[in-house]
Amino acid sequence: MSATAVSAKASRTAQKGQQTKAAIVDAALNLAAQIGLEGLSIGAVAELTQMSKSGVFAHFGSREELQISVVREYHARFEQEVFYAAMPAPRGLPRLCAMFDNWMKRTSVEIDSGCIYISGATEFDDRPGPVRDALVESVSIWQAAMFRAVQQATAEGHFRPDIDERQIAFEIHGLILASHYEARFLHTPGSIERARKGFENIINRFATPSAPRLSLTQPSPTRQG
Repeated sequence: MSATAVSAKASRTAQKGQQTKAAIVDAALNLAAQIGLEGLSIGAVAELTQMSKSGVFAHFGSREELQISVVREYHARFEQEVFYAAMPAPRGLPRLCAMFDNWMKRTSVEIDSGCIYISGATEFDDRPGPVRDALVESVSIWQAAMFRAVQQATAEGHFRPDIDERQIAFEIHGLILASHYEARFLHTPGSIERARKGFENIINRFATPSAPRLSLTQPSPTRQG
């Protein structure tokens, strides 16, 4: 067999391995959304994917590595659906609103399926280790993105210059946590709508007279740079 043929075969094998690993992570993520990261095991995922335990183990090496892979995949999807999808909106309040609107759309779905960030925080808040570190890193990245969006809204003149930007970001995050608790745990009707109303109240409290007036239900404006 020529060197080219050997290389092509190795490439196909590697690609197949990556596809199999991606399929395992996808199945594990769906399972973790229902039973939590702590409920994940090599055996449970093997049964779900109809693979052998050794086959699943070969791709991850440990239950902990499987859990971390799930956290990273969840974060990648979250960024794509919430953060990157908001980037076409103009800097400032339009982009902040787009981020929150995307976040609420995802939250609405996760009321049934569960949020890895929230369930993971409950499971690993007092358990040091690589899984907790991966969760903390993912949530911190997202909180930093939200804080930057608030800062940009101030820089664009959409928020008053005397505001406490970290307080605003904190309150926005609190709305998401409250909506999950009320809707998923207490089954309180109208929880998502109340979270949206809470966000609008924040904007109305701190926006300048010249700030654009936006509805969370309207499509995001096209980017202006």
